[in-house]
Amino acid sequence: MHPSLPNYLALTSGTNAGITSDCKPKSCTADVRSIADEMTQSGRTWKMYAESMPAPCVAHDSGSYAVKHNPFLYYPSVKGDKASCADDVVPFDRLDQDLQSAAGLPNYAFISPNMCHDTHNCPIGTGDDWLSREVPRILASPAFTTQNSLLVVTWDEGSDHDNRVATVFAGPAARRGFTSHAAYSHYSLLHTIEDVWGLAPLTGNVSSAPLMRELLSN
Repeated sequence: MHPSLPNYLALTSGTNAGITSDCKPKSCTADVRSIADEMTQSGRTWKMYAESMPAPCVAHDSGSYAVKHNPFLYYPSVKGDKASCADDVVPFDRLDQDLQSAAGLPNYAFISPNMCHDTHNCPIGTGDDWLSREVPRILASPAFTTQNSLLVVTWDEGSDHDNRVATVFAGPAARRGFTSHAAYSHYSLLHTIEDVWGLAPLTGNVSSAPLMRELLSN
């Protein structure tokens, strides 16, 4: 969809919850179950790392931090639990500490660059430079060198022409040297994550979306 926020909600809950704009959490909420709820209820851990967010659980824009790229702050079950929100919706800087051990990284991590590093307000080369630093750091971490971990790099939306985006699977769980020509969506990515962990699809949008299993190593 266009603009950004509905895509972030689709990626994490399987629906846009009727939201079709980049509204702020103080004026709109997505009162639906999300992947965060599934992680918690299945005994798994999760965390949102938002670059340039000034403090944990900040639900308003600040500098190059855009809350529209932090979908978890639109879910009442996350935002309404202040203690959990402070622990699980954190600035990107926290990733440095969590990468130090396999146990430190949550089972499910969602990373949003700031408005410069996501190439929204800065040249594409700036975003490329950021990825060239951050991706190798993640892939070299204990969680990726000792476990069957997966890193997915994707975008929220494409051009008005066809709205296609690139999506890259990397890490031990990714199938090497493979390019898919199948049509997938954000719902497909969520469906694949749930399927790997044996979780029920959150919505009909998700259950009907094709799995991206061909991109996985096993």
